[in-house]
Amino acid sequence: MKKLIVFDLDGTLAESKSSLDSEMADLLQELLGIVRVAVISGGDWPQFEKQLLARLPEDASLANLSLLPTCGTKFFQYKGGWEKLYSEDFTTDEKAKIIASLNQAVLESGFGAERVWGEVVEDRESQITFSALGQQAPLEEKHKWDPDFAKRHQIKTILDRLIPHFSVRLGGSTSVDVTRQGIDKAYGIRKLRDVLGVAIDEMVFVGDALFPGGNDYPAQEAGVVSICVRDPHETKRVIQMCMACLSDKRRLALCS
Repeated sequence: MKKLIVFDLDGTLAESKSSLDSEMADLLQELLGIVRVAVISGGDWPQFEKQLLARLPEDASLANLSLLPTCGTKFFQYKGGWEKLYSEDFTTDEKAKIIASLNQAVLESGFGAERVWGEVVEDRESQITFSALGQQAPLEEKHKWDPDFAKRHQIKTILDRLIPHFSVRLGGSTSVDVTRQGIDKAYGIRKLRDVLGVAIDEMVFVGDALFPGGNDYPAQEAGVVSICVRDPHETKRVIQMCMACLSDKRRLALCS
């Protein structure tokens, strides 16, 4: 029986930079009542608060929820309030090197956008994120910019040359995430194992970027059974399937 269901956030539980819809919030609340849940995303803590926590009731079920912002480089648990267990922050020099390299990669690729909405390069302390159209870009514009990830694959290729000692992953609709080498969603999965005492083969990971270079792919590389979804609508069906399986197995255990 699986003991932990791990989700990506943007593109998996919710649309990019958007809050959970009512159906997803209800499903997630129900899931928390029967199994442990974790969310690992490229977004930072304020994004988790806005997109996820604002849509869930603050009750005892939150003790079953673990949150790992910035691709697992931070870890929060609920103990009557949200407490940060760790944060793998960059040094000032590392940040400067990454930001300069991001700017150079965009220039070399020729994929700088003519119009942006908000900050393009965001310092998330333990992760530097490039959002091609800005952090506040409309969803319809994001979906049009790089639907097949081709532009960001080219940017990643340049970054892999410029900053080979850092991890560069693609996520969301327009994002490129940079973390320290080895500090990614695989790292987050192993932290969940160590902190919660749940073996990796007792976990399931659900995400929309489970392809080589995607920021969900390291979770699969860590050995977790992984389910690739196209969007939050597919995730809802996965949650319903998980709840049905968990309920059936519990009934069988009680009868045996």
